[in-house]
Amino acid sequence: MIWLEFAIMQRALIACIFAGFLMGLIGVFVVRMRLSAIGYSMSHGAFAGAALGVATATNPLVTGLLFASGTALVIGPIADKARLHADTITSIVFPLNMALAFVFLTLTPEVGLSSQVANVLWGSIISMTNSDLLYLTTLFAVTLAVVYFVWKELFAIMFNRKLAEADGINTKPFVYLIIFLAGVVITFSLKLVGGLLIYALLFNPASTVLQFSENMRKVVIASPLVGMATTVTGLVVSLFFDLPVGSCIVIVSTIVFVVALLLSPKRKRKEEPKK
Repeated sequence: MIWLEFAIMQRALIACIFAGFLMGLIGVFVVRMRLSAIGYSMSHGAFAGAALGVATATNPLVTGLLFASGTALVIGPIADKARLHADTITSIVFPLNMALAFVFLTLTPEVGLSSQVANVLWGSIISMTNSDLLYLTTLFAVTLAVVYFVWKELFAIMFNRKLAEADGINTKPFVYLIIFLAGVVITFSLKLVGGLLIYALLFNPASTVLQFSENMRKVVIASPLVGMATTVTGLVVSLFFDLPVGSCIVIVSTIVFVVALLLSPKRKRKEEPKK
């Protein structure tokens, strides 16, 4: 393929592989621990951060990363302190981040929805730099190492958090760890599909694989592979049809999930007793 000869496309392809893998991997823990609302809060936290960056004339991507990471860092402790489920807190943080974003943009009406903010919102994979790839590579290695060393505890929590606690595992630090990792992975993947669509990549690969298996070891291996396949396929589709990369990735990912749902043995088993 001729386009692969261009460095910009090579960076885009590598970014798709790393980001797709990481989102697919972290998505397994987020889905199984029922932390779904995190994706919404992270992406809109990045939007608020980008707006703050524009208002203060700093790099919107850096402030977006800080805002989303900060959001991820406080969700777990606040939920436990208030004795609320993490999804309840994230449902409150989500509109707060949107409100802050609009306030920040109002402070700088002359800037409005600049290309920098738009890149964070909808992604701009062609703007990937070598530094971005270095960050993704480092994050890839760190995430794999973390999952490897705490897999036993994570596996127990995914199976049943109360049983894990009864077995002597202090589950809070591990749940906080997953929330924080999700925030970091999301923010470093923003250039792929943008803040408004990133949560689709967090849920779709894991949800797709879970249609065929409940074996967590198999799911943890297969979900990142599905994430990589859908992001790379989305990139190729966007190049052939000259469409936005982020949108194509999300559409491909959603189609794969729908097909998996239609073919799911679990769904067929549930329908059989009704016949």
